[in-house]
Amino acid sequence: MEDIKLRIDQYENNFSRTNQIIRFIWGIVWPVSTWFLPRSLGSGWKRFLLRLFGAKIDSTAKVYSSVKIYYPANLTMEAYSCLAPGVNCYNVAHITIGAQSTVSQNTYLCSASHDITDPLNHLISAPIVIKSQAWVAADAFVGMGVTIGEGSVVGARAVVVKDVEPWSVVAGNPAKFIKKRILNTKG
Repeated sequence: MEDIKLRIDQYENNFSRTNQIIRFIWGIVWPVSTWFLPRSLGSGWKRFLLRLFGAKIDSTAKVYSSVKIYYPANLTMEAYSCLAPGVNCYNVAHITIGAQSTVSQNTYLCSASHDITDPLNHLISAPIVIKSQAWVAADAFVGMGVTIGEGSVVGARAVVVKDVEPWSVVAGNPAKFIKKRILNTKG
């Protein structure tokens, strides 16, 4: 194989200067404006800040103060959706959290990676969609381009790199189908 000499100046920055400035300001505004808020207060303020930076957030959505959001304009949260404490939402590409869906503590939503076939490892990205009534349990990893189907459950610490069928339970590394999710409607 031919020897390839790479220089740092060959690397392209795919983000505009405006995008970089917005992310820089966001990186200061979010932690400074939310760290002091108790869990049960400040939801309206947090939604306001997210909307100010371009997010589409339903008035019933909940985002905890310790959530890290890379670029708010690439985030949509529908009715009664939740990003729990410690979630890392690396939304280089768009991330959608469907109605009545929960992303539990310390989950990593990663909508970008690097092209390992490219000598310069250029950034690549693809959206993540979490459909309505889904639950992504604690410490899970959801990779770029993944759709988690309606009503599905992703087990704790699962690594999801492929789509999850609706009303399924998956777990493991890599996440594998465990069983269908059937709701108990008896009261």
